[in-house]
Amino acid sequence: MVKVIASSLRKGSIVEQDDKLYVVLTAENVHPGKGNSITNVNMRRISDGVKVVARWRTTEMVERANVDDRTYNFLYSDGEGYHFMNPENYEQVTASVDVVGDDAIFLQDGMQVTLSLYNDIAISMELPQRITLEIADTEPVVKGQTASSSFKPAVLANGVKTTVPPHISIGTRVVILTEDRSYVERAKD
Repeated sequence: MVKVIASSLRKGSIVEQDDKLYVVLTAENVHPGKGNSITNVNMRRISDGVKVVARWRTTEMVERANVDDRTYNFLYSDGEGYHFMNPENYEQVTASVDVVGDDAIFLQDGMQVTLSLYNDIAISMELPQRITLEIADTEPVVKGQTASSSFKPAVLANGVKTTVPPHISIGTRVVILTEDRSYVERAKD
């Protein structure tokens, strides 16, 4: 185990507390006007999936579990879970529905993700920061609105809702941030 300061915890970090492993779902550093800064962390216990909220001073030391982070390619999903393959040695790993969570909607055939393994069991998954998807539905383009700073609602090909600039039309491929599902730019392909 490695000790790290609480303020360095991020989504996907694995923490050991009371001899149990937890995966960090969200971590937020709060700096109130008075008093010490704190880190609020929402975690899921890996053994049984129970969600826990923890609060530490930002300078407090927390035990971070030693996990193996590797790049895997997504293959398919079935009743057992989500199947990934290591591109170097072709070993396959299955991640449970709890590990993949809401990010499953972004998984595409062959997509590279980072899996955190503990004793050869997938305990967390990290998507690429940006992915390219096609716009499935949005309002029609209005001529002359290309320089507007407003955004309009849109639905991506995977069903995720986002907002896009007015000049984007149905069928356009766009780059989306997976963390907050926001529009970045029109795809260059």
